[in-house]
Amino acid sequence: MTATNTEAPTGVMAVPEVGQPAPDFTLVNQFGEPVRLADFRGRNVVVVFYPFAFSGICTGELCEIRDNLAVFEHADAEVLAVSVDSKFALRAYAEQEGYGFSLLADFWPHGAVAEQYGVFDADSGMATRGTFIIDGEGIVRYVVVNPRGQARDLGEYRRVLAGLAQG
Repeated sequence: MTATNTEAPTGVMAVPEVGQPAPDFTLVNQFGEPVRLADFRGRNVVVVFYPFAFSGICTGELCEIRDNLAVFEHADAEVLAVSVDSKFALRAYAEQEGYGFSLLADFWPHGAVAEQYGVFDADSGMATRGTFIIDGEGIVRYVVVNPRGQARDLGEYRRVLAGLAQG
């Protein structure tokens, strides 16, 4: 799969490329439970970095995932949505919006995982809109990093996940 819009914000690590191993991480979810990427080996994982809970475009994107969760389940894909918010804010956000997937707190050290993935904007203190689809062997199969204010396309997720299911 080809990657698009993969320029890292200035001053951060490079965005992992398609074909590279995904950087492992452990973050707490909205319930304070540790979630480790490597624990999902054998399954596809969609890691969705977004700027902030309760913000307009982010809520729209995550609600679209919520409303189409069957697409991810059908592809045996776990959705992990990551922001720099605290687990407390993420729990309130998940409850308000009815999210049935993990919201992960990249709160402290602030933005460390977003930085590993090349999507941390140090000037604004937030993650940019980066999505990484990782296969069951932990290899990055799709990358997109959208500019501020531009929502991602759920249709692309469907296409990539369908390709992994056929692979």
